Amino acid sequence: MEEIRPIIWEDGVLKLLDQRLLPEEERYLACSTPDELRDCIKDMVVRGAPAIGVSAAFGMVLAARNYLDRLPVNLEEDNAPQEGFWQAMEEAGTKLKASRPTAVNLSWGVDRMLRKLSEAKRAPTGTVLQLLEAEALGIYEEDIETNKQIGANGAALIAEGSTLLTHCNAGALATAGYGTALGVIRSAFQQGRVKNVLAGETRPLLQGSRLTCWELQKEGIPVQLIADGAAGFFISRGEVDGIITGADRVAANGDAANKIGTYPLALLAGEHNIPFYVAAPLSTVDLSAGTGWDIEIEERDGKEVLSLGGRRLAPEGASARNPAFDVTPAGLITAVITEKGVIFSPNEKKLIRMFEGGVQRG
Repeated sequence: MEEIRPIIWEDGVLKLLDQRLLPEEERYLACSTPDELRDCIKDMVVRGAPAIGVSAAFGMVLAARNYLDRLPVNLEEDNAPQEGFWQAMEEAGTKLKASRPTAVNLSWGVDRMLRKLSEAKRAPTGTVLQLLEAEALGIYEEDIETNKQIGANGAALIAEGSTLLTHCNAGALATAGYGTALGVIRSAFQQGRVKNVLAGETRPLLQGSRLTCWELQKEGIPVQLIADGAAGFFISRGEVDGIITGADRVAANGDAANKIGTYPLALLAGEHNIPFYVAAPLSTVDLSAGTGWDIEIEERDGKEVLSLGGRRLAPEGASARNPAFDVTPAGLITAVITEKGVIFSPNEKKLIRMFEGGVQRG
């Protein structure tokens, strides 16, 4: 397996694999300030709910360093940061959260860093920086281990010789380096359970064709790219044994927001009696959102639909709508696969029990 490292923290700089350039070019973009990171999240240099949550954690470290670098602070002295520091960190967190609204991991990463800050309220400035960096690195490592556990839990659901369909990219590129939906496919393939993968192209930004195919090729996993509209053809012919996607937010009742085009796949799965799985860490579950209707859906610039690869497709004067996500109702989801276990027919009671540690399966 060729290691894919979408996020690198090195010498106080966050380096992001620029996913806009893949598969033609592998280039890292360095972020030294939280504003640079915010732009990278907005412009989808880094994307995928877990990946932007991890990146946001490092963004808070950048915010702390940038603020303190502007002050005559001696990190070796036993002085706690002044009050303005705490306000600046709250403001930095608020700005980072606003960069993309749908993926709850972004807020989760920022809030976890702010909690660590509150625990260190009276600590010396140098210690505060060390604690923040250690917390961000911990979030990074935890994400990889979490996704490997999701992969192990999900692989057990895949029958030997399966052809699986996936949508968008929920792989190493969307996380700290292993993947949720593709993590399940990786684990199942290693066990000899996956014969082939059908990857939807995922218009308008083609994450399926550009990113998912790129990842699976690197791993030697058989993959065939299909047009998004061709999914029903292959499913109706019995050529798909199951569908697995990631999620950017899972509501308390089990509704799941994922890349636009996911909901129709769930409808097709129900119509043709094949399983539809959602693979996501518990950090993607938002118990404050009662249902999918409570999830804010990002609507991006219509230019992404009107053009492809910088070339305009539609006539001048045409307009477009461009929601980045849709919501799949819980009733269409066979199971949600998390690091703690698999929950079938998800609902609020089961999700709450999982958070409390009482659910492993079903």
